Parts: sequence; C-alpha cells; structure tokens
Amino acid sequence: MIGLEAFVFAIIVFGFLGTIFKKNLLMKIVSMDVMSTGVIAYYVLVAAREGLFTPIIGNAKNNASYADPVPQSVILTAIVIGLSIQAVMLVGVMKLSKENPTLESSEIEKNNLV
Repeated sequence: MIGLEAFVFAIIVFGFLGTIFKKNLLMKIVSMDVMSTGVIAYYVLVAAREGLFTPIIGNAKNNASYADPVPQSVILTAIVIGLSIQAVMLVGVMKLSKENPTLESSEIEKNNLV
C-alpha cells in the first residue's frame, strides 16, 4: 500500500513539475491533467477500504458495513469539473494559436509585450 501511495504521489509531483517547467502550452495542459488524475487516484486510494458492501437495497444485510457514497460522488464531480476546465484551456490555446505562430509561452509573451 505504501508503494502505491508513493507511485501516486510521484505522478502528482511529475504533473506539477511539468506544469512549471514545460514551455509549450499544450504540454502544460497535459501536465495539469496528469496532476489532476494523480490527485483523484490518491483520493480513491485513501477512501478505499476492504470489506465494505455497496449500499443497494436488494443486497441488504443486517450487520454489514456499507461504503459511503459521498466520496464516490465527489470524485465523479471532480472528474467532470477537470474535464470542463481542460476543455476551456484548450479553447484558450486554440485562440492563442490563431494569433501566434507558436505555442511556446516565452514566444507568446515576447509577441504580446508590444
């Protein structure tokens, strides 16, 4: 379990470092998506417990431990929000690419200083 947590944490760190150090805007968006996926995976890893049953009425048992559906709904909401944010960022990059011949952030900054 500790190895899996370390792997997920490494994914978050690699996504964060890619967001900071990559100069291409598309690579920054991909890095942010990797970081978001790592955060969601870490949340799922922390919330996962063995021996919990799905809270469905048809499978009701008297003294069983049931999984909490709130973390599941939070993760689904985070996935949808992350997808919509990524779509908005890609639209912004498309608009920038119409005005600039490159997607390198340093070149775009140089072109817009005038």
